[in-house]
Amino acid sequence: MSEIQKPAPELQGYTPSGTQTNSLAIVSLASGVLSFFAHVIPVVGGFTVALIAIITGFMARGQIRRTGEQGMWMANVGILIGFVHIALGLVFILVLIFVVVVLGFALCGIASHSGSAPTPSPIP
Repeated sequence: MSEIQKPAPELQGYTPSGTQTNSLAIVSLASGVLSFFAHVIPVVGGFTVALIAIITGFMARGQIRRTGEQGMWMANVGILIGFVHIALGLVFILVLIFVVVVLGFALCGIASHSGSAPTPSPIP
């Protein structure tokens, strides 16, 4: 007795994706998000990881245009996060330089007026 096998019923409303997600787009998004936490890694740091997010994002966009893969939004978000991280880092460095300069002027001004040298007074 042979039984005829019926194909498995398909899920209603499910359409399998014909294309895969670009790997570099995933790397760009992941490294963009992780760049904020990568400052604890010696030598590498968060700025290097942010640069990796930007570079792999642009590479992924080029590959996606050629191959038609998925993941354009991941590449774009990775690029955006990388640029935002670098911009925030530059603003932080500028603020730090400003604080050091202002604090330096304040301390030098205090030091020049707090010596034990007598203050000249007019003689009557």
